[in-house]
Amino acid sequence: MKWQQLILAFIATICLIFAGNALAQTDININNTNLVRFGGGVTVAANQTVENASAFGGSVTVLPNARVLDTAIAFGGDVILKAGARVDGDAYFFGGKIIQEPGAIIGGEKATFSDRHGMMYGSHGRQSFFAHYFFSAVFRICAAVVAAILGLIILQTSPTFLPDLAEKLRQQPGLTALWGIGAIFAILFGTVFLAVTLIGIPLIPLLSLSAVVTSLVGSLGVALFVGQRLDKNGKQSATQQFLIGLAILTVLALIPFLGGLVVLLINLFGLGVILLWKFGRGQPQMAA
Repeated sequence: MKWQQLILAFIATICLIFAGNALAQTDININNTNLVRFGGGVTVAANQTVENASAFGGSVTVLPNARVLDTAIAFGGDVILKAGARVDGDAYFFGGKIIQEPGAIIGGEKATFSDRHGMMYGSHGRQSFFAHYFFSAVFRICAAVVAAILGLIILQTSPTFLPDLAEKLRQQPGLTALWGIGAIFAILFGTVFLAVTLIGIPLIPLLSLSAVVTSLVGSLGVALFVGQRLDKNGKQSATQQFLIGLAILTVLALIPFLGGLVVLLINLFGLGVILLWKFGRGQPQMAA
C-alpha cells in the first residue's frame, strides 16, 4: 500500500467517525410526527405529541405530559416514561428495560423481542448478553451460508469476476478503503435526506437493499482475497480459496465485541472494491 493512500484512508476514517457522531446527535423528525435517532437516544419533549419515537443504539425518554400516539421502540436502551408521560400504543425494548414513573401510562403492550421466544432479556445483564450473542451468531452463520451459495454460483457462472475483485483489493487496498468510506457517507446522508421528505421515504428500502446487495457481492471478493493470502503457494483452486476465506471471516465475525468491527471492515472493503472495480480506472493486472 502506498503511504499517500494510507494517510488519505486514515484521514477519511477520522472524518467518518466525526460525521457519524454528528449524525448520532441529530434527531430525524419526519413530518413532525416521528422521531428517529441512529446511534443515540430520543427525547420527546415535555407537552410534545408525536406519533412514533424510535432509538437505534440508545434510550427513548418521554418527558412529563409528553405523548406518543403509536409506538416507542428502543434498540440497545431503555424506554423511560417520566411522571404524566403517555404511550398510547406499544412500548418495545431490545437490550434494556421499561422505566415508568408514577402516573406514566402505556396503553398497549410492553415487551422485548426475546419475550416472544421465551427467553430472559432486558435488565438481567448476563442473560441479555448471551441472548443478544445467540441471535447475532445465528444471523451471521445464516448470512455466511447464503454468501457461500452465492459465491459458488458466481465462480461457476463468471469465473473471473471474484478473482478480479480480489486482485483489485490486493493491488489498491487504500483506494478500496476510500471508495468504501465514500459509499458509507453517501448511504448515511442519502438515507437522512430521503427520510425528511415524504416523496423520498418509499425509496429508503430500495437504497438499503442496493447497499446490502452491493456489500454482499463485494464481501465475496474480500473472502476470496483472504483465502488467496493464506494460500501462499497457490495450490488450491479459487473455490477452495473462497470457502477458506469465508470460513475465516465468519469465525472472526463471531468473536464477541471484535466481531462487529470485523463485519464493518468486510462491508467497507466489500462496497469499496465493487465501486473501484466498476468506476475505477484500468483493469486489474493479475499477478503472475
